Amino acid sequence: MTQPPSPSPTATYRLQLQPDFPFEAAARAVPHLATLGVSHLHLSPVLESVPRSTHGYDVVDHAAVRAELGGEEGLRALAGTARAHGLGLVVDIVPNHMAVPAPLSLNGPLWEVLRDGPKSRYARWFDIDWDGGHGGRMLLPVLAGRLGDEREHFRVEDGTLRYHELAFPLRPGTEQLPLAHLLDSQWYRLAWWRLARSELNYRRFFTIAELIGVRVEDPEVFEATHGTVLRLVREGLIDGLRVDHPDGLADPGGYLERLRTRTGGSWTVVEKILSGPERLPDGWACAGTTGYDALRHIDGLFVCPQGVGRLFSHYRDFVTPLADEGGDWEETVRRAAHEVVTHDLAAEVERLVRTAARIADRVPHPRDHAPWALRQAVRELLVRLPVYRPYAADTARAEQDAAMLDEAAALARGTFRVPAEALAVDLVRDLALGRFGEGPDCADFTARFAQTASALHAKSVEDTAFYRYPVLLSACEVGGDPGDPALGPEAFHAYCARLQRDWPATGTVLTTHDTKRSADVRARIAVLSECPDRWRDVLGEVAGGAGGAGFGPDGAEPADPLVSWTAWQTAFGLGGPYAGAASADGGTAAVRVAPAVLKAVREAGLRTTWTEPDADYEDAVAEFVRSGPCGTPAVPLTALDDELAPFVRANVLGAALLQLTMPGVPDLYQGTEREFAALVDPDNRRPARFGPELLAELDGGAAPRDLSGEKLRLTAAALRLRRARPEWFGAEGTYEPLYAQGPAAEHCVAFGRSGRVVTVTTRLSLRLVETGGWWDTALRLPPGGPWRDLLTGRERAGGSVVGLSELLEVSPVALLVAE
Repeated sequence: MTQPPSPSPTATYRLQLQPDFPFEAAARAVPHLATLGVSHLHLSPVLESVPRSTHGYDVVDHAAVRAELGGEEGLRALAGTARAHGLGLVVDIVPNHMAVPAPLSLNGPLWEVLRDGPKSRYARWFDIDWDGGHGGRMLLPVLAGRLGDEREHFRVEDGTLRYHELAFPLRPGTEQLPLAHLLDSQWYRLAWWRLARSELNYRRFFTIAELIGVRVEDPEVFEATHGTVLRLVREGLIDGLRVDHPDGLADPGGYLERLRTRTGGSWTVVEKILSGPERLPDGWACAGTTGYDALRHIDGLFVCPQGVGRLFSHYRDFVTPLADEGGDWEETVRRAAHEVVTHDLAAEVERLVRTAARIADRVPHPRDHAPWALRQAVRELLVRLPVYRPYAADTARAEQDAAMLDEAAALARGTFRVPAEALAVDLVRDLALGRFGEGPDCADFTARFAQTASALHAKSVEDTAFYRYPVLLSACEVGGDPGDPALGPEAFHAYCARLQRDWPATGTVLTTHDTKRSADVRARIAVLSECPDRWRDVLGEVAGGAGGAGFGPDGAEPADPLVSWTAWQTAFGLGGPYAGAASADGGTAAVRVAPAVLKAVREAGLRTTWTEPDADYEDAVAEFVRSGPCGTPAVPLTALDDELAPFVRANVLGAALLQLTMPGVPDLYQGTEREFAALVDPDNRRPARFGPELLAELDGGAAPRDLSGEKLRLTAAALRLRRARPEWFGAEGTYEPLYAQGPAAEHCVAFGRSGRVVTVTTRLSLRLVETGGWWDTALRLPPGGPWRDLLTGRERAGGSVVGLSELLEVSPVALLVAE
């Protein structure tokens, strides 16, 4: 019997499941998490995935719960333990793609498609362009070299084709053919791995050929790929869903509508990245986003707008980058987009060109669009989209998306020398907007253009430009704007008011499995925007002066100044001792910082890349990081660490309290209830570690010993309040901005919830101290009360005017509740 949808969570807690942290380990954490105050566990994907996967987004079988985690029996046991402690389950689902695994037989549907071709019962599952060259075959770019050079490594064994350790199905009746004919007779074409860039004829996740796109827009495919999850929802085992990468789908809005119908309206959030002023489409059948937009608005409060400009000046002097290699944000993004669209996504562009050419041949006027003109039009339109993708099927967005594409088209036409040839831009624009009817080719182009736009934006901005423009690393985060990272209180309040009105049950996050740096690392780095000259001086001492041409403390020569800037700022963000001593989160600085910096230079792609590595350069980077930022502690950096500790504390506690009490449902990443320093994956996906003993001490009346203790006390207080009084924070509640009065008013961000809760935080605390502190700046508390601070126990009368120097004497934040 179908269970009625459960109410929205009051707070979720993300657990990153993996073989080293299965369902059984998650169950052991349940008592602590229930005591902490969350209402739901948020589990990473639970369906069968590639063996030893540490993330689970590489699904191979939608019908089974992952055996390495404990299978369905283990999931049921976890759900039972959670229920016994009053917790529900939210599960991450991956509708966009499946793995192309090794061995391929793990993905049964794909194996059958490779064996039986387009007539396979599973052919409709995958977005394969059978007419996209290769003689009607699917390209499998898995060979170490060119086919002719690899023939000696093929053999037929046990009815399969073998290549080293890889196995492929054989088309029935071809088993006895000579090797050359056998290879040409399959429904797939085995090819050199480098051909994936330009010749791939199946949709993939971003640029990852090992993840093949799934056509969940087909009702039959939707039911087959969601059957197990939907059954568990119906049985009441799963209460809510997080939808991974909806922008990869042909019709995200239609998908969500079907999902809501099939789940009976379960709480669902989507991993939709909103760029700048972009808003979630009004008609989407979900509770909101997973919360990267909240992350952007919270982080922006702790960046000094004047200081970040001066920091850029120091960065420019130190690194001396070209405008399109990190010297100018917009130029850097534009160059990265051009590189990605012409190189990494060449195959996707060519499919769009083929489809547009077929359509153009049928259009009465003007026809005669040359393939090169269509290719240029597609590329130039894609690189000029300011958001991840348009939504042609969403009527509420039609006018907005048309204006966006019109603006992009005007710029794209300017790249043509002959105006008449620029008419190709108009054709591509109209196809992207779905203005050519519902024919198969037109529908395919519209969907594929949007899907390619999403991949392009992610790869060019998040995975390239962010690493070429490391001025303030805390701003280089998913959904962020490194070129303009600061946001003021008014922007934050307007955003929160909009959430409360339109998306009161949306998700909010500060740290996820995908953030490039955890919230506490970003909080540390953000302080540098308040002391740019101090950072310049310290960096000059530890890195050898402007341009980083000298040596680190142990004589480590930087590979280049961009690496030096990035590595030293990363080491500062990680915090603690820099000499390789174990950090509070496990691991040594060298073991953690070096891989993060190596990943940064590969993603930046200026001197080395993942596919064309420069071994000598990478060795120099690794050695510099080990001997420099992670070598013998640099006295100036250690002194800066101590000097800025009070202001880091204000940022860490302030960001945490804002997320926990603003509109929306806060999602805590594993371990972030305490101070949590993590860099980009895989560092941030290490098995979870918990500290129930510390929470017990605090509940017993012990005072926090350090920042971890303070953060844990704050987190537990806010979570327990949300769980006890969900009506104050939910859809029926209210959000009221509160404004301090006095000379330091801009340093206070405060708001009320439903007339019963008041949040007060300090922003830009270093600048506050430099200008003399709060002076007589005060905040009028709402009527009612008395108001008791859950963090200090102090009480204030309702309606009273409280001096901020007194209110925030003990802590840079306050959480007041009307008793």
